[in-house]
Amino acid sequence: MSLSPSSHSGDPDPSSGPPEAPAPAEGASVDPAEIAKFEAMAEAWWDPSGKFRPLHRLNPVRLAYIRDQACRRFGRDAKSPTPLEGLDLLDIGCGGGLLSEPMARMGAKVVGIDASHRNIAIAGLHAERMGLGIDYRCQTVEAVAESGERRFDIVLNMEVIEHVADVEGFMAASVGLLKPGGMMVVATLNRTAKSYALAILGAEYLLRWLPRGTHDWKRFLRPSELAHLIDRAGGHVLALEGVVYNPLTDHWSLSRDLGVNYMALAEATR
Repeated sequence: MSLSPSSHSGDPDPSSGPPEAPAPAEGASVDPAEIAKFEAMAEAWWDPSGKFRPLHRLNPVRLAYIRDQACRRFGRDAKSPTPLEGLDLLDIGCGGGLLSEPMARMGAKVVGIDASHRNIAIAGLHAERMGLGIDYRCQTVEAVAESGERRFDIVLNMEVIEHVADVEGFMAASVGLLKPGGMMVVATLNRTAKSYALAILGAEYLLRWLPRGTHDWKRFLRPSELAHLIDRAGGHVLALEGVVYNPLTDHWSLSRDLGVNYMALAEATR
């Protein structure tokens, strides 16, 4: 259920899309009702004018933030065409691959996981058509952590935690998948009156950017709550950054305002 786009040349033809999907992956953090919401919209992931248009508009600012933070942490050149060359990256809740693809283009070795078989099928089909080698899996973050297969330099946890059933277990698994010296970026929504007005009433009811019921305001996390979850999981928040929308320019930008959308940069401490 990740939110973010990249430039691309051609979208999958729904008529040649994947067959009927099997049941979603199971796990303590998986909320079947939340997975069903995104299953129903799966065909629209790569339509920049469709149901995921807000994510396509939001993506450039998030991609730049991830790239710049990674370059600072790993001593890379942000102006390089492949600044993440050789870094292992996990995209949790990758959806249709809107973040995984640009990360792969930047040179990262990407594993994208999602609890929805249909999302993974869409993501895999699109990546194949774009000539990108991305390791997509219908798997939960807990399953990846329990396998002990590998850890990652970068973990992306973007607009996922507000949709999971077990936030503590989810965050513990996420932080546990970081290599020593690695970084995690978490994007979510603050639980404020402002976020209810803009993200629920505005985005879902007035502007109809998203289907009604996409988000549950009660599941939004205040920055202090998110920091507490990360601390309990063995991590530490290094920085917080707000992301705001300007309706006059139809653009998103970074901001000190954490009242609605925000991102947290974190590291593992043990």
